[in-house]
Amino acid sequence: MAKAGKARGVVLPGSAKAPFAAAKYVGPARKSDRVEVTVRLRRRKALRSPAGGTAFRRIGYETFRAEHGAAPRDVARVEKFAHAHGLDVTRVSLAQRAVDLSGTVAAMEAAFGTRLSCYRHSGREFRVRTGPIVIPSELAEIVEGVFGLDNRPHVEPHFRIAKTTGRNKARATVTGFTPLEVAALYAFPKAYDGKGQTIAILEFGGGYRAADLTRYFSQLGVPMPSVTAVSVGGAHNAPTGNPNSPDGEVVLDIEVAGAIAPGAKIVVYFAPNTDDGFINALYAAIHDNLRRPAIVSISWGSAETNSTLQSLKDYDAACIDAAALGITVCAAAGDHGSSDTDPPGKRANVDFPASSPHVLACGATRLLASNQAIVAETVWNTHDGWATGGGVSEIFALPAYQKGAGVPKSANKGGKAGRGVPDVAGNGDSETGYRILVDGVQQVVGGTSAVAPLWAALIACLNQAKKTRLGFVHGKLYALPAGKGLRDITIGDNGAYKAKAGWDACTGLGAPDGEALRKAL
Repeated sequence: MAKAGKARGVVLPGSAKAPFAAAKYVGPARKSDRVEVTVRLRRRKALRSPAGGTAFRRIGYETFRAEHGAAPRDVARVEKFAHAHGLDVTRVSLAQRAVDLSGTVAAMEAAFGTRLSCYRHSGREFRVRTGPIVIPSELAEIVEGVFGLDNRPHVEPHFRIAKTTGRNKARATVTGFTPLEVAALYAFPKAYDGKGQTIAILEFGGGYRAADLTRYFSQLGVPMPSVTAVSVGGAHNAPTGNPNSPDGEVVLDIEVAGAIAPGAKIVVYFAPNTDDGFINALYAAIHDNLRRPAIVSISWGSAETNSTLQSLKDYDAACIDAAALGITVCAAAGDHGSSDTDPPGKRANVDFPASSPHVLACGATRLLASNQAIVAETVWNTHDGWATGGGVSEIFALPAYQKGAGVPKSANKGGKAGRGVPDVAGNGDSETGYRILVDGVQQVVGGTSAVAPLWAALIACLNQAKKTRLGFVHGKLYALPAGKGLRDITIGDNGAYKAKAGWDACTGLGAPDGEALRKAL
């Protein structure tokens, strides 16, 4: 139930936005500028969370839309509200429970009881709001979120390019691995290439060049996978030409997933780096009834404390949608250790969306090999501010599948109990990372962002092997006997948390043993 706000309406719970502290105030937003927002509506019928420990039903797209999408009568009420405030309805999706509205800054301010300002940061101007959103009381029971009024940057890519100069010059001889070499070290099932599967990859900046992909996969000796770019919210595949830009993230994701699962179709959803862009990209992928992804890979994120509560809940709700549709969502756990900040801070934070209990959170290890065999694998922590993310959520409760995993309380004062991050891990140290080709340059790249597509590709191969969608796989993974399908990582730390036997807040249940997983699942 929404709490009472101004006389004209009610405050939308969880919508309060913090100031843009890193930016400089310029002035009020121009009243005539156009703004587009997404209004998220309630479900027609509640959808059970698989993280609760009870059985849940997997359903198809049409059934989902009919049973758990938005009700047309609720859409009509929002359309009436839009008409009264001079706003245009630009899109309606019952499955995504979304009504997109467009209007001037002045109209949006009046409609949602807020004030929009202009701020400058890193040479760009952004539209910013602070405080809560207010909606009419007649919409209080049906509107769960309003996104897009504020367009400040929302998430960061979780990749790191291996250094070859400065302090790490002595380590410049580290050449990294190809994705195929990592897959072989982890004993990924050799007979499967992801055929019949579709992997969705979400990106919020940069792009790829088709010529680079063609050359890269040719050099690896694997078939060129099908790669499609999909625009969400007006964003598109836009390579900058700079391999140190988000191009590095985009290409890393495609080349890792594509090399290991070249038989799968790869669909890259490009969206703006804003709160609504981040959310809408996930909804677009999950409810893509044409391409029907079985796996979603997300290598972008931010400390969960950087998001509004309405944003966290809405994103998590989309991940519940994914589980119901048999889709596995993999996300990077962050690259700045237990603080999840750069530079590291004293407070422990977990990265979102990895902290969602409906996401397969992927941490990172440092992998060393000789003669095509693993000789050592430890927690990724270079002790210079770069380390695998992990910890305990202070937003999301401990899910049923982690009840027996030994998740500790948060390392912060007061020690809250909550969802433990990550679930699994894989090679991600930039010094033992992946050889990729981006913007014509060969580089070794790591980060937890490499682990999300690694696991996405493995899930695609396992889906193919099992002739079904593993979907929400958490319960199955946590139920595996020790050493069956996952290699426990027991050496290292990420700051506030140390590795140990069994699950830990550095590498979760451990790194994959692909063939053993195929048999165990």
